[in-house]
Amino acid sequence: MTLPELNIPAIKAKIDTGARTSVLHAFDMEVFEVEGEQKIRFRVHPVRGKKKLVLECVGDLKGQRMVTDSGGHRELRYVIHTPIKLGHIQWHIDITLTGRDTMRFRMLLGRTALRGRFLIDPAQSYMAGRSLAKYYSKNQPERG
Repeated sequence: MTLPELNIPAIKAKIDTGARTSVLHAFDMEVFEVEGEQKIRFRVHPVRGKKKLVLECVGDLKGQRMVTDSGGHRELRYVIHTPIKLGHIQWHIDITLTGRDTMRFRMLLGRTALRGRFLIDPAQSYMAGRSLAKYYSKNQPERG
């Protein structure tokens, strides 16, 4: 999966039909304004276990939303609206931002983003491919 406007060339995401909203791992979040438009700057570890691999992203801030996670904890999260690309299909979705360092997947794709576009087969895995290695080679700049 790709998030082209955030300059994330590949990220492993889990389809989560139990989650209403999609979520992306983010840290060092900073809200700022450009010509009257609110933006958010944040950093992402796109590959689990590779903390030195850091991507810096800027997105259009849509607002904030109270989200209840699978453990029942409520958290106020920033929301961005951005295009997502899966295979040859691209569309815009809302994504909330939160720290997911302890989670297996850097991103969850929730049911609102999937509605009317896909039928989910829970017996299948990695239908869009599995390897992130070609996107994050040794030549990728790393920051600590």
